[in-house]
Amino acid sequence: MITYSPAYTLVPTYECFNRCSYCNFRTDPGQDEWLSLEAAKKRLLSLQGKGIWEILILSGEVHPNSPRRHSWFQRIYELCELALDWGFLPHTNAGPLFYSEMEQLKAVNVSMGLMLEQVTPDLLKTVHKNAPSKQPNLRLQQLAWAGELKIPFTTGLLLGIGETQADWWDSLSAIAQLHTTYGHIQEVILQPHRLGTKQSWKKDSFNLQEFPKLIAEARNILPKEIAIQIPPNLISDSQLLLNCIEAGATDLGGIGVIDEVNPDYPHLDPNYLQNILSEHHLKLIPRLPIYPQYYSWLTPRLKTVVDSQQ
Repeated sequence: MITYSPAYTLVPTYECFNRCSYCNFRTDPGQDEWLSLEAAKKRLLSLQGKGIWEILILSGEVHPNSPRRHSWFQRIYELCELALDWGFLPHTNAGPLFYSEMEQLKAVNVSMGLMLEQVTPDLLKTVHKNAPSKQPNLRLQQLAWAGELKIPFTTGLLLGIGETQADWWDSLSAIAQLHTTYGHIQEVILQPHRLGTKQSWKKDSFNLQEFPKLIAEARNILPKEIAIQIPPNLISDSQLLLNCIEAGATDLGGIGVIDEVNPDYPHLDPNYLQNILSEHHLKLIPRLPIYPQYYSWLTPRLKTVVDSQQ
């Protein structure tokens, strides 16, 4: 059985104070009109009855010391509340947050996420040179706080941005150690970097043919209850996708209208993916953005919405 989350992404803003040189998502601060609640409401209304369960709140980052930080956070919180009001399940990924922000968002999210990317500090000299929030210790702190707050969490590795193979194992081991302490990591995304049209960094250093071997080693490092997620739209062909699944991948992530992080690589239709999997007697099953073992961590309000989707 292979799972995926029927999802739709709301982007409060594309503006971001980081300048990761491989990014195809961001715009400069002040150059983007924030998503209004009224516009979001219209989108959510259009999704009614279309089998969408997850609303991914995916945002660029407003600087922690910016006078607009409070308004930005408030917009994210209100979008989560709006999604809940319409019967959807919010999952927020908005970069590193203050502990108090994470604590507040726990009340309106069934799960949250933040890519660890890589734990090596060497990338702060290259692709993350102008990205203060990509400091590994800062992101590891987020994962720890999520565990302390009992927030079901998604994290993962970005592959092919200048890291070494040893960095992969160090990053996976760090995630495994945090999960051993808190038990809160429900899935780890292994995301190959693919060249996009907006990025300034023109390298693509991850060899997709090595992907199954990486997945197999990740399966050895990570506790067995953590799902390994791979993005099928970033994999070059159906046979490679099947090889990745054979190696230990069990989830294909959120699939919706557009991959906002990789807009040059359209999401694949679930029916198309099912046809590929059927050749190997595998079934593609939709899932909620929270795994069943974490239902007891939910507030009564969130549990009610989850129960309505069963």
